[in-house]
Amino acid sequence: MTDRRLWSYKEIAAHIRVQPDTVRSYRKHGLLPPPDHVEGGKPYWYADTVRAWVASRPGNRNRRED
Repeated sequence: MTDRRLWSYKEIAAHIRVQPDTVRSYRKHGLLPPPDHVEGGKPYWYADTVRAWVASRPGNRNRRED
């Protein structure tokens, strides 16, 4: 089943247990995948996109999968 919910920086940060500013920094430095959707200038990612990114990022150390 696909999870098509859109996540903002806040939801991504909660998922990987960091502050939203850390997620913004990841994007600024090219460490976050491109957003799946932009609305009103704000980027959003599908939950599945974020989960795939978390699973493949270096230093993952088995972080939680909601």
